[in-house]
Amino acid sequence: MRLIIAEKPSLARAIAEALPGHLRREEGALVAGDTTVTWCLGHLLEQAPPDAYDPAFKQWRLDHLPILPDRWKHTPRPKARGQLAVIRRLLKGAQEVVHAGDPDREGQLLVQEVIEHLGWKGPVSRLLVNDLNRPAVQRSLARLEDNARYQPLYRAAESRARADWLYGINLTRAWTLTGRQAGHDGVLSVGRVQTPVLGLVVRRDNEIRDFKPRPFFVLWVDLAVTHGMLRAWWVPGEPHPLDDQGRLLSREPAAALAERLPGAEGRLNALDSRERRQAAPLPYSLSALQVDAARRFGLSAKMTLDVCQRLYERHKLITYPRSDCRYLPEEHLAGARDTLKDACQADDTLRGWFEGADFSRRSKAWNDKRVGAHHALAPTGKPADLTRLEKAEADIFRMITRNVVAQFYPPLVTREVKAEFTILDNLFRARGQEILTPGWKPLFTTRDEAPPLPPLTEGEACRVTDVGVEDRETRPPEPFTDASLIKAMMNIARYVEDAAVRRTLREHDGLGTEATRAGIIETLVERGYLVRQGKALRATRIGSALIASLPEAVGRPERTALWEQRLGAIAEAGDDPAPFLAALIEDLHGLLGAADAGRLSLALRDARGEASPPSTRARSSNTRSSRGKSSNSKASRSRRGGARGKATKR
Repeated sequence: MRLIIAEKPSLARAIAEALPGHLRREEGALVAGDTTVTWCLGHLLEQAPPDAYDPAFKQWRLDHLPILPDRWKHTPRPKARGQLAVIRRLLKGAQEVVHAGDPDREGQLLVQEVIEHLGWKGPVSRLLVNDLNRPAVQRSLARLEDNARYQPLYRAAESRARADWLYGINLTRAWTLTGRQAGHDGVLSVGRVQTPVLGLVVRRDNEIRDFKPRPFFVLWVDLAVTHGMLRAWWVPGEPHPLDDQGRLLSREPAAALAERLPGAEGRLNALDSRERRQAAPLPYSLSALQVDAARRFGLSAKMTLDVCQRLYERHKLITYPRSDCRYLPEEHLAGARDTLKDACQADDTLRGWFEGADFSRRSKAWNDKRVGAHHALAPTGKPADLTRLEKAEADIFRMITRNVVAQFYPPLVTREVKAEFTILDNLFRARGQEILTPGWKPLFTTRDEAPPLPPLTEGEACRVTDVGVEDRETRPPEPFTDASLIKAMMNIARYVEDAAVRRTLREHDGLGTEATRAGIIETLVERGYLVRQGKALRATRIGSALIASLPEAVGRPERTALWEQRLGAIAEAGDDPAPFLAALIEDLHGLLGAADAGRLSLALRDARGEASPPSTRARSSNTRSSRGKSSNSKASRSRRGGARGKATKR
């Protein structure tokens, strides 16, 4: 018997339905011919709690820390024991095992840890499925690989899980126990990804709270030129009081010049006209989709992920959604017309976009060199009746399909014009943009661009017809939203101060992964560290206090982003995981030494932030009241502070 172990039931069904022969159901499995397909339910196993290594660790004590397992153990998740027993039984009759986890690091871990935990010693093949439609699954079944090829990916995922456990268990216990000494009645959860994300929000909120607006002043003129009118803006020079962005800090110079300008004549002394060609936005990765869906439809990152999972698993309308890639395999290009025709035919908007596409074009999106374990999100080609979908599902499906259809549209061609005028020996600038070829732009709702300027000729005369001075004020940065926080997590190097580290992180950019970012945000909200105010995400008082009490490096992105770099080297170059974990343990000793009740007490006293929702405070209180009786739930929560389940992967 060949046994295929899928990551989840929906994938198992898609695989079983693509196999030849009559399909029959058994307990926890599907059988077609000599092949049996079974499944996991996400992670069937989890890292064992501390008391599995020593019963004394059931009690939370500072003198136990750091807890460092000698030999790592797993324990079945409570609701997974039945399915684990099914897989154990099926393995006894198998001659070959096929690993059919999702095509990513966590998917590799999820199935392989079960295979190894149950002691299978025979051959293992790897099945990679990005698309749940029958023809795509059949193609994948025809090209199974040796699972040994993915051993480095497994080692990286295993190292990530162990490192998250070490980091989350030890720091959460240290700060919770120190918090108890400081008078805080609640668990203080610390995780190597969630805490730097919280730090981003806390620092942004502090910038907003501490911001002191400063007035500045702008002077504009309306100019009559040979072929029309335009508005230009004064560029004050060095003799005037300016800030570091060249903004005028005193109204008097602008007001004095404004009195002299009405009717004044000048000349256009510099004209720069450039034609720009801009290719269509690439197909979506999950994070890029979450950013756009939050901006356009107000969907949280988790809502977008959940919608994508339904479109993938339930409706089979899109390819694997938890992708960090924005490119498509070159082999998909030949069938793109038929795929998109089927995907678009039942919706007026999509059909209109499809009919405007030119399938003789080839964009840079089709690039095998940029495709890794998975490719960009794309429609599968299954006919989509959007009237049968929820509104959010239809909206997201249109966005995903639009970005693929747009690859067959001409580039957007614009002419950008910058003009400099001299009037009364002062410099004025104007700029405008003219769309020459709209290309893909009509498919997208985009912000308004600068209006076009009238035709201009260098050296032509101009005359001031109107003038005005505007009083303005500097503005604080905007609070984070789901969209901007996801974008910050994608481009974390921008938030790193050390120039050398920033250069390194540009090659390994990203805090969290495509599949974890939404869950990280929701975890911080659930634990009362963040709160939503409309679209804004703000830190609570306890969230701010936690960041203030931790060593600065724990609340900043450098460490976890560099972790991803090291894990990438294990996955891609086959580096030995041992030095990575050894360095982490050494780091832990120093971090644990920084746990200080006095510092935490001051942080709690001086914390500024929003109030936690009452339901969150109640959960925290209930958690604390049960601490002395049992630490199993606490250990689970503290593990989730570092090592999340498959739903979030952190």
